[in-house]
Amino acid sequence: MLPPELPPLPALTRAEGDFVDSFLQVVDLLGRINPARGTDTYSALRAAQALPAQAIALRDALTAMHMRGETELHSATLARALRVLDGERRAGRVALPPEATG
Repeated sequence: MLPPELPPLPALTRAEGDFVDSFLQVVDLLGRINPARGTDTYSALRAAQALPAQAIALRDALTAMHMRGETELHSATLARALRVLDGERRAGRVALPPEATG
C-alpha cells in the first residue's frame, strides 16, 4: 500500500524555498537543543554548534529575497509550504511539552 500523497508545495521563488528550508532547519536544531525535550548533552551540543551556520543560511535567504525586490512575505503561501513540510510538528519540538498531571 502506498503512503498517502502529500499536497503539493505552493509555488515559491528559489529564495522563498531557501527561506522555508533554512527556517525549518533552524527549528529542527532548536528542537534538539530544547532542554525540556532533550535526552543528552552531546546531541544538544552538536545542534548548538550547527545553529550559527543555519542562522547564516536563513539570513542569506532573506537577503537574497530583499535584493531581488521580494520585499513582502506572503505569509499564507509560506505557511502552506511549512505545513506541507511538517512544520507544525517540527516547530512543536521547540515548545515546552505539556505538564504531566498526576
